[in-house]
Amino acid sequence: MHGSRAENAALVEAIVHKLPNAAAEVWVCAPFVYLAELHRALAGSRISLGAQDVCAETQGAFTGEVSATMLKDVGCAGAIVGHSERRALYHETDQLVARKFAAVLAAGLTPILCVGESLAEREAGRTFEVVDRQLDAVLDLSGVAAFTRAIIAYEPVWAIGTGKTASPQQAEEVHAHIRARVASRDAKIADLVRIQYGGSMKASNAAELLSQPNVDGGLIGGASLKAEEFLAIVAAARG
Repeated sequence: MHGSRAENAALVEAIVHKLPNAAAEVWVCAPFVYLAELHRALAGSRISLGAQDVCAETQGAFTGEVSATMLKDVGCAGAIVGHSERRALYHETDQLVARKFAAVLAAGLTPILCVGESLAEREAGRTFEVVDRQLDAVLDLSGVAAFTRAIIAYEPVWAIGTGKTASPQQAEEVHAHIRARVASRDAKIADLVRIQYGGSMKASNAAELLSQPNVDGGLIGGASLKAEEFLAIVAAARG
């Protein structure tokens, strides 16, 4: 929960004007209240707009919620579902996340599905178990074919906002496992699905993380709030 109209305008302007011509695919995912304004600011650029969350319901008496069709109406191309903070702070279950994923798909948008384990779960050797449970909830509800239109982001919760970062080898191990989990249902879709790393990627470690065979991109947190830092990560992804 960062930003203001003035801060957003300066950040987006710097990114749009300095984005390399051959840049990797770039998304900006913003709070609901800024989406329509950012859609106008990004018009004509190669940057896709996404939301940070979405309601699992399509419409009805759900005061304060925002549906996937509403997001599409204001120019969004997709939405993040299951972010670690939504799971931890707002107690979103795997089943609710799966329903949100399905709602985004049904609206013709791209779901960005976050999965990942806490420090206690990693130390207990439960990383794969947790990731499998989170991923399987979505696979069981929407089917593996849904991942031709989706992105997966691995978020090691213990590496977010803690100053810790998974080593490239740790990240690759889990990314490879996620791809294998999808492959157990459809190998062709597993080869195509994009799996991003979302655990404190920054300019100083992006190139090494992105060099791993199964790390296809990054879900950038704090580093995305600084244009030069974010652009350096984009450059690393392009390389």
